[in-house]
Amino acid sequence: MSFSIPGRGLIFAFAAALPFAAWAQLTPDTEKAIDAIVGKQLAATGEPSVSIAVAKDGRLAYARAYGNAQLNPNLPATPQMRYKVGSVTKQFVAAGMLLLVEDGKLSLDDKVARFFPQLSGARDITLRQLLNHTAGYVDYYPLDIQPAAMNKPVTADAIMNTYGKRPLEFKPGTRWDYSNTNYVIAGRIIEKASGMSLEKFMRTRIAAKLGLDSVVDVDHVKWSAADAAGYERNAAGPLRQVRSEAKGWAFAAGHYAMTASDLARWDLALMYNKLLSEGSREALTESVVVPGAPETNYGLGIGVETLEGGRLKWSHAGGVSGYISQNAVYPNEGIAIVVLTNTSDLRFGANIAANIEALLLPPIVVAAPEPAAAGPAEAPPAPPKLDAAAERDMARARAVYAQLQAGKPDRAQMTADLSAWFGKDVVADYAGSLAKLGEIVSLDQVHAEAKRGMVYRIYRVKAKGGDMTLVSYFTPAGKLAQYTVYPKAGQ
Repeated sequence: MSFSIPGRGLIFAFAAALPFAAWAQLTPDTEKAIDAIVGKQLAATGEPSVSIAVAKDGRLAYARAYGNAQLNPNLPATPQMRYKVGSVTKQFVAAGMLLLVEDGKLSLDDKVARFFPQLSGARDITLRQLLNHTAGYVDYYPLDIQPAAMNKPVTADAIMNTYGKRPLEFKPGTRWDYSNTNYVIAGRIIEKASGMSLEKFMRTRIAAKLGLDSVVDVDHVKWSAADAAGYERNAAGPLRQVRSEAKGWAFAAGHYAMTASDLARWDLALMYNKLLSEGSREALTESVVVPGAPETNYGLGIGVETLEGGRLKWSHAGGVSGYISQNAVYPNEGIAIVVLTNTSDLRFGANIAANIEALLLPPIVVAAPEPAAAGPAEAPPAPPKLDAAAERDMARARAVYAQLQAGKPDRAQMTADLSAWFGKDVVADYAGSLAKLGEIVSLDQVHAEAKRGMVYRIYRVKAKGGDMTLVSYFTPAGKLAQYTVYPKAGQ
């Protein structure tokens, strides 16, 4: 099944570029290759738009936008448009706290109790553990769907004093588990230590200092009609404009919006220590070690990974309703790649970013290991046997799929938030698109893990009309907290 946006016409009719030709670092052939990467993804997915920036050798080398930033009527995307960057905000907040460390106003080893003694574990949890997600606080926004409560404004203190007072999910420092609550608390600590609002502190100490003129806190600046609107699909339904999280819900955890170019300039500031001291930059980009656990590949608000061949990569993705961002920095090569999209489908921007990475950073050749001596052929391992809970959840997932095809989901199987999310339009989109794919041929679990107090399960669904990925969360009581279906692109 294929999808197209009305009036899109030739994909590159809507591409626009900033006038960087006089000093661009990318060759014409490389630029054409990026155009081809984006064009292929837009044609295959029908997603609305993407804004891309590349920094190289200390300068902004490329900035281009493709597709439509707004639909009905169509508004072509331009590099001057802002996109919400979601959790990429966290590295800015972590840098803000490190500036306060440099000012002598706090230490990363301070305990949360110095600022908010009423919170759970406050005497044991350090500010460093907040920033590297080893604190143990329950995540207030754990799912990919927006809960009904986010339709109404909230304060940071209300989030902090609700979720920060719940029992910790684990003893601080013994586990890595991503939690947006950590950053709400960190943002409030910045306010207490600096004597300023988070918005003013971040604007004066970071954005203004680095000349990031497009950067805005979406809680304080009304989203402009000249910027990219956010969209999502329900299963393989049409693109629909989203309802954004109400004021306050993104505080410190995902409140920023900006152009792709300004995010690339931020990356340059990190690479070349234009904001932080060398020690602070090292603290930001040092991967946290949890004793007895796998590598976390996470620093302070930023992913830290050593790829095959020894290539270092700092990166983070971000997502709020209707927007997904990808930001990656390769400090040893002096390259940064920014991909901002106005769609809720993570795959679209992630595929573009991965292909641009492969284009600009060819794989490092690693010597192949000596072949092992030939032995008797071994049979492939049998798939793991599902336990009773997994069998129960799989049966439930399959049943709900059939119910959605018929447009009659059993809401008793869902949490209140998921039931509310499956409103009239969402149910109609699921029914219309899944019914076209026909009867399920097979449904197999491909991933399962305990995550955020629930069980996170991913299924591969094969139907007569195509393949899909089903992402689900089950509560301890066995109810569905999330149920989202992603058809294969181009079906």
